[in-house]
Amino acid sequence: MGVRDLADYPWDSVVPFRERAAAHPGGLVDLSIGSPVDPTPASIRAALAEATDAHAYPQTVGTPALREAIVDWYARRRGVPGLTTANTLPTIGSKELVALLPTLLGLGPGDVVVHPRAAYPTYEVGARVAGAEPLAEDDPARWPSGAKLIWINTPGNPDGRTWTIDELRAAVVRAREIGAVLASDECYAELGWDGPWASDPVPSVLDPRVTEGSREGLLSVYSLSKQSNLAGYRAAFVAGCARIVADLLAARKHLGLMPPAPVQHAMAVALGDDAHVEAQKALYRARRDVLLPAVQAAGFRVDRSEAGLYLWATEGRDAWESMGRLADLGILAGPGVFYGAHFPQHVRLSLTATDERVAAAAERLRASLS
Repeated sequence: MGVRDLADYPWDSVVPFRERAAAHPGGLVDLSIGSPVDPTPASIRAALAEATDAHAYPQTVGTPALREAIVDWYARRRGVPGLTTANTLPTIGSKELVALLPTLLGLGPGDVVVHPRAAYPTYEVGARVAGAEPLAEDDPARWPSGAKLIWINTPGNPDGRTWTIDELRAAVVRAREIGAVLASDECYAELGWDGPWASDPVPSVLDPRVTEGSREGLLSVYSLSKQSNLAGYRAAFVAGCARIVADLLAARKHLGLMPPAPVQHAMAVALGDDAHVEAQKALYRARRDVLLPAVQAAGFRVDRSEAGLYLWATEGRDAWESMGRLADLGILAGPGVFYGAHFPQHVRLSLTATDERVAAAAERLRASLS
């Protein structure tokens, strides 16, 4: 299998629901895509602007300032001390790394790539592009001995699932037992809502309580798209096993996969500023506090969703029926089947809409039962 075997882009099938929702007298409330709507902080935009004299080729490995900023950020925000710049590598957003990692690791026919049951679809796409076999499985005890790459996602997209230290440690033990690379997609780690994650970032697979002294075979993937509103900058990075990072660097040099120099400078500034992240989290928390009770009052059960940017909701019927009900209220959601065949009755609702649009959605949901 390969690129030619990929299915049509699934969001095309949502267009009729978008049109139906847009016909609502109060206008469309688009809660389908997790694309930031808030401004990029001024300090980051200024950093980008001051670095626009970028006449030379950027460094694939990342500028020294950026790599040090990544190291410092892991120590300060994720409880991961002891990294060096040899453990880090910037990427052009996180999606390209997710999609290309099986290929960059040399996987192909006969190899298995494990991903969550409720999953961002690019994990499966990346496996298929490489010609490998994707497998949806959450339980480490059921990860097959033939797996070469295992993706976990904490906090999860779409379901907001978080992995505890004990769960991460069990995942590491199993991945090492079968000789697989364990890649943890942690792009929403700063956006926790319930339990211990209300104040602390979700733990990383590189946490020393997880690794037990060795980062061998472990990768942590992170993006600044959500915490810093940098989706348009394509600003992300991977950190972990120095051997794998070196292999990825060598391949990426040949392929020309290098973030633009101004973006690298802006990333370093963003990683050094915790205040704007706390401010952005407060915005999302306020929107969640408005939307969550309204969704529940309208008859939906919200599963997991203890962290991240989404509400993973079901009213116990086919997701496309729920999509239609919401569209009649002018609300556009994402159908659960886009995130795995195991969830035909769920929809995903994003917190990435303005305060006014989230309030409008909440009002319509409550009014729908009166």
